[in-house]
Amino acid sequence: MTKPAVGRFAPSPSGRMHLGNLFSALLAWLSVRAAGGTMLLRIEDLDPDRCRPEYAEQLMDDLRWLGLDWDGEPVWQSKRTSLYRDAFDALSARGLTYPCFCTRAQRLAASAPHRDNGEPVYDGRCGRLSPAERAARMETRPPAWRVRVPDRDISFTDMCRGLYTENLLRDCGDFILRRSDGVYAYQLAVVVDDGLSGVTQVVRGSDLLSSTPRQLYLQELLGFPAPRYAHVPLLLAPDGRRLSKRDGDLDMGALRARFSPEELTGKLARLAGLWDGPVSPRALVPCFSWEMVPRHDVVVRPEEFG
Repeated sequence: MTKPAVGRFAPSPSGRMHLGNLFSALLAWLSVRAAGGTMLLRIEDLDPDRCRPEYAEQLMDDLRWLGLDWDGEPVWQSKRTSLYRDAFDALSARGLTYPCFCTRAQRLAASAPHRDNGEPVYDGRCGRLSPAERAARMETRPPAWRVRVPDRDISFTDMCRGLYTENLLRDCGDFILRRSDGVYAYQLAVVVDDGLSGVTQVVRGSDLLSSTPRQLYLQELLGFPAPRYAHVPLLLAPDGRRLSKRDGDLDMGALRARFSPEELTGKLARLAGLWDGPVSPRALVPCFSWEMVPRHDVVVRPEEFG
């Protein structure tokens, strides 16, 4: 028997949502609603330096304004630290984690050549420290904690991008599960949350494509079933720059001042290859298909949103 679809939108409340966030949110919502499934909202507010409750309230208001509803109460990562600690402890009990004492500069110096996306590949040097060396370094600085990865290919078929394969050791390296300040890392938290929530499909931006093999590995270690993934195109400015909260590109404050919900949804739907003209999210559900969504990043023309 096929399990009912469970999807999620998991924004970080670090600023006002922009057009690219809305694009991912709409496609995540359409994918699960077209399957007759349940849509969850998770607020990824683990980072106390960047996340603010007022941003979370604003993004929920923006989603409601656009017509993107969710089922049940929002899940707040900041209230789930004990769950991440349990998963981390379970991995540590199996000898799969080790402390890393490298500063940022040392991490970069201790990395293999960067991948095509510019991300460094850690060479595992702290994992080779002797017990005495670890004990000595524990006296001088709090460590981050990494998980050991095997020399192994992990593949999956993305609903939007097709087949993707990555060798964990060569393309990723041992990655961080807990930061030196004690905050649990995205990779661990998202796996625990998706697994415990029964998520069956994950729709998010293609900038997170390379995270998926790591999450599949952690799901395997922790005994969670793997959801299906769809990594949607990023929205780019004409100069090729990715739209971002930091730059204030087409944020929801400006968009709500210019457009009605149906007008804005129609513009997002056109970028997704689904529709042309004002429309509500609910009206798009019957026509949604991943076959229609572009496979590559999409350039946004300023005059369409000015």
